[in-house]
Order: sequence, then C-alpha cells, then structure tokens
Amino acid sequence: MSDFSNGSSRRRTSNTGSSRRAGTGSTRKNTHTGSRVSNTSAGHSSMNGHSNNHNHNRRRKKNDYDITQILMYVIGALIIILILALVARGCQKAKTTGETVESSSEIESSSGEENQITVDGVAITGMSQDEARDAILKQYNWGMKVKYQDKEASVSNILLEKVNNLLEEIYAGDMQTAHAYEIDTENLTEAAKAEAALIAGNWNMVAKNGGISGYDKDSGKFTFSEGTNGLVIDQDKLAADMVAAVQKKEYSAVIEASVKEVSPELSAAQLKEKYKTIATYTTKTTSNSNRNENIRLACNALNGTIVNPGQEFSFNDTTGARTEAKGYKPATAYLNGEIVQEPGGGVCQVSSTLYNAVIFAGLKSTERHAHSYEPSYVTPGEDAAVSFGGPDFKFVNNSNYPVAIKTSFANQELTISIYGVQIVKDGQKIRMASEKKGTIDPPAPTYEEDQTLQLTEEKLVKEAVPGSSWSTYLVTYENGNEINREFFHNSSYRGKAAIIKRNTSGVVITTEAPTLPTEEMPSASVGESVPEQGEAQGPAGPGSETAEAPTVAAPGGQTPGDNGGVTPGQEPGANPSEQPTNPVVNVPAGPGGN
Repeated sequence: MSDFSNGSSRRRTSNTGSSRRAGTGSTRKNTHTGSRVSNTSAGHSSMNGHSNNHNHNRRRKKNDYDITQILMYVIGALIIILILALVARGCQKAKTTGETVESSSEIESSSGEENQITVDGVAITGMSQDEARDAILKQYNWGMKVKYQDKEASVSNILLEKVNNLLEEIYAGDMQTAHAYEIDTENLTEAAKAEAALIAGNWNMVAKNGGISGYDKDSGKFTFSEGTNGLVIDQDKLAADMVAAVQKKEYSAVIEASVKEVSPELSAAQLKEKYKTIATYTTKTTSNSNRNENIRLACNALNGTIVNPGQEFSFNDTTGARTEAKGYKPATAYLNGEIVQEPGGGVCQVSSTLYNAVIFAGLKSTERHAHSYEPSYVTPGEDAAVSFGGPDFKFVNNSNYPVAIKTSFANQELTISIYGVQIVKDGQKIRMASEKKGTIDPPAPTYEEDQTLQLTEEKLVKEAVPGSSWSTYLVTYENGNEINREFFHNSSYRGKAAIIKRNTSGVVITTEAPTLPTEEMPSASVGESVPEQGEAQGPAGPGSETAEAPTVAAPGGQTPGDNGGVTPGQEPGANPSEQPTNPVVNVPAGPGGN
C-alpha cells in the first residue's frame, strides 16, 4: 500500500496542478473533522481512501491509455500519409522519366537558343560559312523568272551578294554571342540591273539600218533596201520589278518584260546619199593573155560582193577553186620551188590589189600571207598571197554599214574599190609603208651540165638573188601630213639560187651551130604559155600560189593619192621619171610558200 500510495503520490505529483490541489483540499478537510473521527473511522476512512485512490488511479491509467492510443493513431496516420506521399512521388517520377529527359533537352535547347545566331530566322550556329549560305538561300525558294511572248529566262538570286557580305561580317566577329540578323533588301538596284542587262543582251533585237542589198552588173549600180525595226527590253523597269518582288518576298515571281520598238537611224534614201567609194587601189598587169584572163575571171567573181557589218570576207570562198572548168587558163607557177603549169596564174595580183584597197578603206584584215618571193606589182610587205585550199586573204567589215567590192579590169589596169559609208575620218588617209630591214642569203648555186664548155670552164647563166626581210607600218596622214605611224607586220622573202653551167663529163663537144644567148627564154611548146620578156613566172591554181609579173619594184613608201592608188616602188612625193629604169625580175612564191 505504502509503495502503491507512494507511487500514486508520485504520479499525482507528476500530474497537473489540479491533482495537487485536490490532495491538498482533502488534507485540509481531514484536519478540520479529525476530532470527531475514531480509530475505527480512521481505519474505515483509510480503506475508503485506498479504494478511492484505486479508482482514481484506474481512471488516470485509462486516461493515459487513451492519450497514448490517440498519439499512436496520429503517428500512424502521419506514417501512412508519408508513405502515400512517397509512393505518389515515386509513381510521378516513374511516369515523368521520359518527360524529364525531354524537359532537360528543352532546357538545354532553350539555353542553346539563348546563344543562337540567326539570319532571317535561320539558325546558323555550328555551321560553316558555306553551310550557312546554303541554309539561308534555301529558305527563299528562289525561282524568279522573266517572260516575253514565247521567251523565258531565269533570274539569278539578287540577294546572293547581300547574304555573302553579311556572312563575312558574322563569321569575322564574335560567334559566341546570340544575335538575330536580317538580310537588307534595300539597295538591290545594281544587282537587279546586272540581271536585266544579261536578259536584254540575249533578247534585244537591234534595229538594222538599210544598206546595199544587191548589185546590177549590167548598169554597174548598187540597189538599197530599207532597214528593220528593233526590239529593246526596258531594262530600268525590269530591274525595278525585280527589286519590288524581292521586297514583297515574292521570290518565285514571274515578271513580264516591257519592250520598246526602235526604228533604224536612216532610211534607204538617206543611206544612198551617204554611200560613196571610200578606197581605191590600182596595179598594172602584163600582156600575157592567159594571166590576164585569169585576172578577169577573179575580178568578175569579186565584183558586187557585199560584206555586212561584222561579216568576214574570204577571197578563196568568194572566188572558189580556180579550175579550167571555170575558164581559168594554165600559166606558170611555183610548186615547192619548181616551175609548173597550173590554172589560175595571176589571181595573187587580184588578192594583193584588194588587200591594199581594204586597208586604205579602214577595214580590218584578219588573214594575210606574204609570197615566197618578193612581188613585183606591189611593194614587198604589201602583198597578199592566196592558194585555194591553202593561204587565204580575209578581212572583216568593222563598220556599221554594209560595204561592197567593185572591180574593173581593162588595158592591163586592175582597179579594185571599196564602196560604203566612210570609215576614216574626214581629211585623213591610211596607207601602208614598208621598209627593207635586211637580206637573206640565197640558196646554193644550181649547176647545169654543158658539154660545149671546156672542162675547167664555168659560165654564170643567172646571178643569185638574196632574200629580204621587210617591216610594214600603218601610216595615217591628215591633210597630206603624217600624224601617226604604227607597226603592222613583218614579211620575209626567199632568195634565188645562181644558175651556173659547167662541164664535168670529161668530154668536150665542139659544134659549128650557133648557140642561143644565155639570158634568152626558151621557146614555147604547143599549148604552153611562156612569159614574155620581163614577165613573172606565173601563177597558180588549186593548191598553188600565183606567180606575179615583174615590174620596177623599188622599196619604199607610197604617196597617198586622191583615189588611193599608187605606183609600186614609188617614194612619196617622188617624180616617176626619177625611179629606176632597169626592171628587176622578181618571181613570186609558189603554193604554200611564205
């Protein structure tokens, strides 16, 4: 009891203050009534007190159990809530694992986007400059075109230069800092004009002036035709339309080109007044009938030939092959250094005469060849050798109007004129001037056997002729005074071997028959045309050059004459009577020789 009471007292002591107050009150009550209580009562009271204490302790214990149970319930509930929370979190984590990766990627991407460099919305970070250019251009889907009637042309991307310039700037700077760039679509006019010019260059139809359309050989007059209108693309409007389409982001626009019609500058009547003979050149021919017939035929083939602006003339193509079927006569010619008979002897004089007229007119020669040997009818350096299938003479009409060739041949005079609109400035004339620069050793002598000579005797039949080299200049005269001289070309001519007779047979034949002079030409055989004394050893036909007639050919320049013709070998301003009177026979080149 004592232990229990003590224990109970201790529990009460440890309980709340109300328990302590209740014990104190009970003590005061016992003290107040203690005089009337006997021992029995005291004993009884003691039992009652124990009983009361026991009941009180039972209630107290029950209350303790209730509190503990409540606490356990609370703790259990908290544990369950915590477990549920952990389970829910685990499920949520399992559910969102993929989303977490994606979210992480988005975060990284978002972080990357913060450092991106873009051009017109195209991210170029991590790209090479070429890759960036391709990616930017790809987004435009460029397909702009220009149309006119049935014609269509693609337009190159006029933004390309802008893109290139911007990328140069970007890649030369800080690539670590994010920035959004845009292509500047202003100031595209120059790029658009360049594209418009390319298209116009292919589509424009230039207005053509009228000009010579034909030649009436009976009347000796040229006929004229009216010109044709031209069509010209309006390049300024086309360029402006391109720029406008780009600014509207219409990169695949189809633009209709505007076209202007352009009239020719001159009518046929106006042109006819402008046409005149702009150059003439004359040379003398020989009395050899075959040679002269060949010259006549070549002149007829050339007469009335019209060469349009930009067209190239070919002597061989115009005259064709010089064959007997066309009426060309056989005449002597050089073939690989040997004298042969070929149709067409004399045509080189025609080509050389035409060559001088062409140069005097201010036209441009595009192919010219010197003869193998010095010519006699023009100054060396101013000839033009031809051979069908071989050397040719060509020139191009570098004027704005058609030109025509007009020829005449009579009384051993060959004249060729160029008819057209004047090319050379008024008051000016163009001439060729050639200067001999040196000599070329002749070939080794040619020996001929002559048993009428003594065994130790040699007889010179023909002296050696050295070759020569010449430089030719184009000289411009104004009012008779030289104002300009420029190098034109060089020409080289072969020498001729000496011919020597000798007797190496060991036998000397004596005869009383008279012998011919060593300089005398051999007599002609039946059907053979032998050049007259002083005449060139002839000409050529297919595959050979013509041999030209010898004349007095002294080197030197030429005086600009009123009609462009000069006497070969005559010095400017010299009196013809002062020229050499002893002719030098110069046999020209054979086919293929230069």
